[in-house]
Amino acid sequence: MNRLEGRTALVTGASEGIGLAITERLLAEGARVAMVARRADVLEAAAARLGPMAVPIVCDVTRTEDLARMFDAAAEHLGGLDALVMNAGMAGGGALADVTEEAFDQLMDLNLRSVFFTAQRALPLLRPSASIVMIGSIAAKIVVPGGSAYAASKAALIQFARCWAEELAPRGIRVNVLAPGYTETPLFDRITATPEGAARFDQMVSQRTSLKRLGKPEEVAAAAAFLCSSDASYMTGGAIYVGGGGENW
Repeated sequence: MNRLEGRTALVTGASEGIGLAITERLLAEGARVAMVARRADVLEAAAARLGPMAVPIVCDVTRTEDLARMFDAAAEHLGGLDALVMNAGMAGGGALADVTEEAFDQLMDLNLRSVFFTAQRALPLLRPSASIVMIGSIAAKIVVPGGSAYAASKAALIQFARCWAEELAPRGIRVNVLAPGYTETPLFDRITATPEGAARFDQMVSQRTSLKRLGKPEEVAAAAAFLCSSDASYMTGGAIYVGGGGENW
């Protein structure tokens, strides 16, 4: 399918995992994509592999001055934007008794503050009927002992989507959250690096998902491509959960 032929998109956190899979899928559907990440070496290697329709832009989305440069570069290479996919984020935090102010601020800075100001800075470039997609998490709906700060940062994105959908509807811009469940990414490679970690994680996935397996980044990317396309033209202010089912959420 070429649902995005002739369209443009910007994806943050695009050098690996879900962000890279989304970039690949949007390119496959015909879009020209600005792929954004902090690590220049990894980003540029990925862009070189993906070809000339992928435009690498090195940016730390938590830095206001970087955001300005990022959108200047996007305007230069793409003109306007038909889709903005905000995937950059991090896990972390910890139990209530253990979270430090520094860890809390770092988590909220990337998962929440950067999303708000990335969207704000994107407004002049967004074309009529553009799509904003925020990558959330099923953590926004399930109980995550030891992960309250992370869960809160992802739950807040749902309210962003609901409010921004109303604000931007007069421009025809749609805003939605795409919330993956347990997905095969470099993060989970680190979690399951030991036999004990792998066993605990396999048990958790088996207990919490109906499909009894991890998701694949490509499965999340397929949903992202749908939300970016005109097939989702009547969807705004909502959330799609790609998490394998499960009674706990």
